[in-house]
Formats: sequence, structure tokens, C-alpha cells
Amino acid sequence: MRYYDRFESPFGGMLLAASDRGLSGVYFDRQKHHPRRGSEWQHAPDNPHLQRARRQLAEYFAGKRKQFDLVLDPGGTDFQKAVWKAIAGVPYGETISYGELARRAGFAEGARAAGAATGRNPIGIVVPCHRIVGSDGSLTGYAGGLERKRALLALESGERDLLSAA
Repeated sequence: MRYYDRFESPFGGMLLAASDRGLSGVYFDRQKHHPRRGSEWQHAPDNPHLQRARRQLAEYFAGKRKQFDLVLDPGGTDFQKAVWKAIAGVPYGETISYGELARRAGFAEGARAAGAATGRNPIGIVVPCHRIVGSDGSLTGYAGGLERKRALLALESGERDLLSAA
């Protein structure tokens, strides 16, 4: 069973998903790799994983939270999970390149593969894939859209005037 609820962020609606074990998805509406809800999905706004995620996301968007404290249960391959774990280690307000991400995940020659795993990250924002940039610092490859990536980085840098770009 997968449980879900909605969250309205300043950058658009979001689908939150959870298993019995933890938060399994944070997706912007219309982002790449957005899951399709099937019969195994149950609307459950009272699910404790979803309640905690909504509260912490609201704090993040209000500029009051820099780290998430959530039980996570993402589905993925061992390689993807290693990349997502490395992404989770990128501090608030900082960015790293896909090449550096691959090195941190233990796959120094795997920048492209790390990029592909980043694009499949099911727990956006909480696992902050928006903090991963091109080797020249360019904003590339965000499943939620480059405008949102730019706005999330602006939020974290305190550049409030850039937030309207989302």
C-alpha cells in the first residue's frame, strides 16, 4: 500500500507519498518521472510520515528549516540509493557538480550515471537534487524544471527577489 496526500508549495502543487516504513516520494506536479496513482494508493492525510513531511516542507519553504528529519523509504537500485545518500549530504545553500556527486557516491568515473540517478530521485527537496549542478556551475537536469531549481537555490541563498521566477 502507498499512502499519499497533497502539499501546496510556493512553487506549485506537490504529491507526497509514503509506505508503512517512511516517506517514499515528494514530487512537483508535472515533473518528470511523476508516479501514476493506482488502486494500491490510498489518500491518507493523517499518515504520520505525510504529516511530518508536510510540516517540515512548510518550514523549509518559510526559510525556517535547513535540514529534514524524516524517515525515508525510497525505492530504487543500490546504485541510485548510493547517489541519493550522497545528495543528502550536500549542505543547505551549497551546490556540487555531478562529477563530485559521483565521487562522493563512490563511483568517480560515473558522472553521467550519477546524473541519471539524480533525475530519478523520488524524494525531491528532502533529498536535495536541486543542489547538483553542471561542472561549470550551470543549472542543468532538474526533473521539477529549471525554473524551480533556480528558485529553490535562490530560496536557500536568501535571494528573495529571484523567487518569483518559479
